[in-house]
Amino acid sequence: MIKSMTGFGKAVAETPQRKITIEIKSLNSRQLDLNTRLPYLYREKEPEIRNLVSQKLDRGKIDLTIFFDSLEDEGTAVINKSAVKKYYTQFKEIAEELNVSIEDQFLPAIMKLPDTFKNEKADLPESEWNLVRQQLIESIRMLDNYRIEEGTSIEKDLKTSLEKILNFLGETEKHEAGRITKVRDKLLNLLVENAGTENIDKNRFEQELIFYLEKFDFNEEKVRLRKHCDYFVETIASDSPNGKVLNFITQEIGREINTIGSKANDASIQRLVVMMKDELEKIKEQTLNIL
Repeated sequence: MIKSMTGFGKAVAETPQRKITIEIKSLNSRQLDLNTRLPYLYREKEPEIRNLVSQKLDRGKIDLTIFFDSLEDEGTAVINKSAVKKYYTQFKEIAEELNVSIEDQFLPAIMKLPDTFKNEKADLPESEWNLVRQQLIESIRMLDNYRIEEGTSIEKDLKTSLEKILNFLGETEKHEAGRITKVRDKLLNLLVENAGTENIDKNRFEQELIFYLEKFDFNEEKVRLRKHCDYFVETIASDSPNGKVLNFITQEIGREINTIGSKANDASIQRLVVMMKDELEKIKEQTLNIL
C-alpha cells in the first residue's frame, strides 16, 4: 500500500473559555519538515507537539496551525507600576536639569510609553491540554487517511502507466525480425556497391553480420525491464513508506528503456521507446508524491 505525501486534517476542541481549531497539512519533501504556528498558551508544549507529529507522520513538508477564539475575558490589562515609576523618575531628573517644573500632564504622556501596561496571562490548564492533545492526534489521523485515499488513486495511475510500458515493450517484438533483415540487406548492398559480388566471402560476411547484430540485441534489457516492473508492483504492495524505493526502481526502468532505444536501430521501435519514456515520466512525477 502506498500513501501520498499530500494531506489535510482539521479538528476542533471547545472549553468554557475558548474554541480551539487545529489544522495540519502536508506537501512533498525529502524528509520531515515541520513548521508550527502556535498561540502563546501552547508554546510550552511545542516539543511534545513536534514529537507527536514525527511519530505519526514519516515524511513531508508539514504545516501545523493551532489558533483559538476566546469565549470570555481571559486576561486583565494592569498598570506596570515599576515601569511607570522609572519613567517618572527619569522625567523628573530631566526636568530638574532643564529647570522645568513637572506638571500633572506628564502622567498621560508616560502612560503612552511602552511597557506601562501588561497582560496577566493565565497558565494552560492540564485538562485543556489533554483535550487539545486528543484533537491533535485526531487531526493527524485525518491527514493520514487523506494520504491513504490519495495513495489509492496514485496506485491506479502507476499501474496503468506500467502496464502501458510493458505493452509497448511487447510490441517491439513485431519489428525485431524485420529490423535484422533490413540491417543485413543494407550491409550487403554496401559491400556489393564497393567491392563487387565476386569479392564477397559469404561465410565471412555472415560471421561479421552476427558479430555486428549482437550490438543491436536488447533481449537482456527486455528481461531486466520486465523484472524491474514486477519489483515495482511488489513494492507498491509493501508497507509504507516505500516512495524512495519506488523512485530508485524507476531510475532502473529508465536505464533499460534508454539502452533499448540506443540499440534499436529501427524507427518503429524508437517510436515505442518514446512512448515508454512518456509513461515513465508520468510515473516519476507520481513517485515524487509518494511517502
